[in-house]
Amino acid sequence: MCVPLAGKFHNRHLRIARGSCAGVPLWGPLVLYPWRQRAGPSRVKRAWVIPPISVSENHKRIPHLLVQIKSDKQLPGGVVYSIKGPGVDEEPLGIFSIDKLSGKVFLNTMLDREKNDRFRLRAFALDLGGATLEDPTDLEIVVVDQNDNRPLFQQEVFTGHVVEGAVPGTYVLKAEATDADDPDTDNAALRYSILEQGSAGLFSINETTGEIRTVQVGLDREVVSVYNLTLQVADMSGDGLTTTATAVIYVDDINDNPPEFTKPEFSLEVLENTSGVDIGRLLVHDKDLPGSPNWLARFTILEGDPDEAFAIRTDPRTNDGVLSMVKALDHEGRDHFTLTVSVQNQNQLHPSAPQTTRALAMVQVQVQDVNEAPFFPENPRLVRVEEGAPPGTELTTFNASDPDTRHPQALSYSLAYDPADWLLLDPRSGRVQTKRALPGRSPFLQGSCYTAVILASDNADPPHTATGTLSIEIVEVNDHWPALLPLAGVVCSEPSKGQGLLLSAIDEDLPPHAEPFHFRLNPDAPQLTHNWSLSQLNATHAVLALLVPVPTGLHSLPLLLSDSGKPRQEQVQLLNVSVCPCDEGGSCQASVAAASTAGVGLSFGALMIILSSIILLLSLALLAAVRERCLRRPQHEGLLGSSQDDLRDNILNYDEQGGGEEDQGAYDINQLRNPDFFPRACPRGKQPTRRDAPYSYATPPNPWKLPASPSDIEDFINEGLEAADSDPNVPPYDTALIYDCEGSGSVAGSLSSIVSSLTDGDQDYDYLSEWGPRFRRLADLYGH
Repeated sequence: MCVPLAGKFHNRHLRIARGSCAGVPLWGPLVLYPWRQRAGPSRVKRAWVIPPISVSENHKRIPHLLVQIKSDKQLPGGVVYSIKGPGVDEEPLGIFSIDKLSGKVFLNTMLDREKNDRFRLRAFALDLGGATLEDPTDLEIVVVDQNDNRPLFQQEVFTGHVVEGAVPGTYVLKAEATDADDPDTDNAALRYSILEQGSAGLFSINETTGEIRTVQVGLDREVVSVYNLTLQVADMSGDGLTTTATAVIYVDDINDNPPEFTKPEFSLEVLENTSGVDIGRLLVHDKDLPGSPNWLARFTILEGDPDEAFAIRTDPRTNDGVLSMVKALDHEGRDHFTLTVSVQNQNQLHPSAPQTTRALAMVQVQVQDVNEAPFFPENPRLVRVEEGAPPGTELTTFNASDPDTRHPQALSYSLAYDPADWLLLDPRSGRVQTKRALPGRSPFLQGSCYTAVILASDNADPPHTATGTLSIEIVEVNDHWPALLPLAGVVCSEPSKGQGLLLSAIDEDLPPHAEPFHFRLNPDAPQLTHNWSLSQLNATHAVLALLVPVPTGLHSLPLLLSDSGKPRQEQVQLLNVSVCPCDEGGSCQASVAAASTAGVGLSFGALMIILSSIILLLSLALLAAVRERCLRRPQHEGLLGSSQDDLRDNILNYDEQGGGEEDQGAYDINQLRNPDFFPRACPRGKQPTRRDAPYSYATPPNPWKLPASPSDIEDFINEGLEAADSDPNVPPYDTALIYDCEGSGSVAGSLSSIVSSLTDGDQDYDYLSEWGPRFRRLADLYGH
């Protein structure tokens, strides 16, 4: 359509040489005279307004003449034309140009409406000298849109969710697209459609807004969980350029499927006496989404477990029911259980789900028998036995029991702990007896109890063992009477003086068989009560006092002491009391007290009897010694013979220095050949006198054991040497000297001739003073 150019300019006239259509000349270029005026004075009229010059984008004939402008103010050829503005001397550069002499405006490159939809230029008319002939005028060039842009979806993949069972018309998602073309033209008029959604046809799209909704029922996640739709958008109201995208629609799960057992009955086994272990799984199936609360199962034991010995939990990974033992079962008590178990979801079923009863299953549990360890029904076992009970006393029969009542096994017993070795145990019956009398006091007793440990083992392979503790309480017996302390004392002869005599008692028994003690004057001597009084002070003490003055001297008082045991132990005991005159302070006079103390506990007649017995014993000992001496002398002469030279077989150690043959450790072999003689010469139990030992030291005990036969002589000699070497009271000697058994002298001659050539002046005898008191006289004679 051709649009005529019309308008008014102030003081100017616009003349159109030819018509134009969309900026394209129909029969020649458009010529504008924006500066034309009438000749001579005239009334000024309103100028024509120059309309925009339109040119299509993507015009390919370049350069393209858009318009020609002219000024009629001067002769042709005397005007210079120019344009300025965006596309000329402003960015973007080089799009437009003008012929400065003819005033033709050209398009030099293809235009893009999406970048620049219009250009505003200013045209100038100048003379040859550069002076302005006219005021600048505006040129507006409008870029006409073409459908050169496809519509674009804002996402390549649209994602939406819809619950299964949704009603028709449920909103799912909205697909949106844009077009860069002119929105006021059909080039940007968009229309949406679904190219592909499968055979179900459950979704539809609004062609103008792009909203996707459900169009019918039938969404079932268990059948189809995801739908993939291919979407298309087209411009030109659906007849132009197109673009596609994908819509992924997820069907959200609802709890419309209850769980079900995979089979109606399960069979499991469990060992008796086990707890805290899993014994089996109950498998279920649920069509809902795995891992969701609509899928997770919850199990319940309805029947068959009155003692709550079983428990069932859900494995969140597999949704199986795991049956476990909470309490240990006894095969002998019950060997089979039938459990009724139900299953349901953790979430409630959706109202649209079919209403069915809860799924049930029967679980058969068989309890398997195992070998159980024996046990002691009474553990620990406490028995009592009186102290001093004789060996062989039966204490108890400590029996164990085997829980396997259906198949019991033989049991054997053994002592695992008997620290004092006091007990005997029958390995078959478990009968316990005493091996020896049990004392009432022992370091093995804790208080009055003795503890032993007994093991009971069955004959299984491997055997099982039970441990039993036997506590034996040793009952205290009142088998001792109290003993009086002290047995003697001193009191004043006058009752008004002194404090009396404090008496006490001790008892080897333990409470309640000991104190309190009871002190009494012997009832069989009633005359004692006339002079004496015995007052109980406390549980263990009493005070003896005079009632009237009595003669001084020794008095023997029979006292009756008893304990508190059952039966009570009592005994009459004598108390020797020395009665003495006392001074004003209540103390015995010194001389009288000494005499009294010396005679305390003995009467005159008793002293005479003791002295007579001592004299008689001494007389008998003296007679025996004389007789022994007489018998010893003939035997001695027969042993040594009648030779005056006293020739002996000697063992001489010549590698040692000593005091001659008598100091060489020489032994009289004749004496050793007759060992019966030696005890008479040196009585048994008497250590030979060591005259060279210091007098202030005690003689060591005799370690010798007389030889029983000639073959023991060597041991006898060695023991004597060891005793002499170990004696700490004298300097060390190398020989054992028996000075009590003297010989008749040495058979060797005098050795004085060896030093006869030496004078006294050649010998220094000062060392004799260091040899002890025996050589002091020689040191005085020969020393300096």
